Amino acid sequence: MMDYHLADLSCDILIGIVNEHLRLTCVDQQALFYDLDISPEQLEKKLSDGGFIYDSVSNQYREIK
Repeated sequence: MMDYHLADLSCDILIGIVNEHLRLTCVDQQALFYDLDISPEQLEKKLSDGGFIYDSVSNQYREIK
């Protein structure tokens, strides 16, 4: 269990944590939600507000263009 609340982190820090988990331990977005114990709605809102969207092909969150 993590000692901090992901939803309280800045988007700049959160995107690094999320993409690292996707790269190293999670095969898809659903595994990420389970692994980080965060609701999909909460994570998606935080990252989309920061300008990021999930790309299933690369299994990473990318900047919205």
